[in-house]
Amino acid sequence: MQVDKNVSWVATFILLSALTNNQAWAHGDEDHGDESKAVVTAAPILQKSVHGQIVMNEPSIRLSDGSVFMPKSVQRQLGLRTKLAQKGEFPLVIELNGRVVADPNAGGRVQTFQSGRLEAGPNGLAVLGQRVSKGQVLAYLQPASSSIERATQQSTLAELASQESVLEHRYARLQQLEGSVPQKDIEQAGIELNSFKKRRGAIGGSLSREALIAPVSGVVSASNVAVGQVVDAREVVFEVVDPQRLSVEALAFDPLLINGLGKATALLSNGTLNLSFVGVGLTLKEQAMPVLFKVEAAKDGTLPAVAVGQTVKVLAQTKATKKGVAIPAVSVVRNTANETIVWVHETAEHFESRRVKTEPLDGDSVLVTNGLNGDERIVVQGASSLSQVR
Repeated sequence: MQVDKNVSWVATFILLSALTNNQAWAHGDEDHGDESKAVVTAAPILQKSVHGQIVMNEPSIRLSDGSVFMPKSVQRQLGLRTKLAQKGEFPLVIELNGRVVADPNAGGRVQTFQSGRLEAGPNGLAVLGQRVSKGQVLAYLQPASSSIERATQQSTLAELASQESVLEHRYARLQQLEGSVPQKDIEQAGIELNSFKKRRGAIGGSLSREALIAPVSGVVSASNVAVGQVVDAREVVFEVVDPQRLSVEALAFDPLLINGLGKATALLSNGTLNLSFVGVGLTLKEQAMPVLFKVEAAKDGTLPAVAVGQTVKVLAQTKATKKGVAIPAVSVVRNTANETIVWVHETAEHFESRRVKTEPLDGDSVLVTNGLNGDERIVVQGASSLSQVR
């Protein structure tokens, strides 16, 4: 059978390999000076597939010195990628605690001028996440007044309406007598009529409901309303934010650290925010100096999902520089002793771990200050898989 022929061929191959190894190692008193330079490899393991064919499976093993032997086939399966480390001088980075805030020019609040009862707008009450435009009516406020106050206002309105009717008839009669009466009397009657119309409109407006409109265009980020809800004066009922125009406010406890800030990044669980320095406040806030950064959109105009008020860690670059080796942050992993290491690609199938000391550089990179020379090829993808090899 074909399977028996394959097994016989493999047995012959193993026997010849064993004889060759015996000849290579069974020697006398030859010089052993090159034994430490010998390349260690793993012997292939025979596996029988489902179709009855014999295949070779090369395993990954951890050597006695802590390095890892990983065949090319396994590297391709795990998707290992390497990159040459970059050595040079890089900006000194400081860490600041911050939070996401709305741009004051692209966000606003809707507050009530007086107490009253809320009513739905032309399209109902605005809800969370709804996109609104500037000037759009979000709700109506029916002013709160007692029955006596309302009766007094209605009585005054009725009195003004009757006086306005008298003035209209007088003005119309004087216009018919134009040429017989002085022109100044006609003009005075018209002025009095317009004044009464404005007074009536002002009092009538106090009896009508107040429109709560959006101060800017954006998305409703907070809504504290319900139909029929009674609110007090100056109460915040809506908050509108433009999600494409956000800022980050950080706190610096040492004023010397914020001298000459430039670009910065904010670390998020789903990515990073690119920031640009705006300015520093001269009034202490929580015993620290507030530092404002503007969130810069990516080249495609998108931003990671963030919420106003979300806390972030800001990595801000200063004018000072420091020497080191820049590598991607994903290259840094921890070994079984909880030490910070990176994996160096020594040869085609040989990887060695190096203990390193790192400092943050930006949201995607770190600066190695001890442990690398700058001419090594570092594993930038799949480093955690190497740490799991036993």
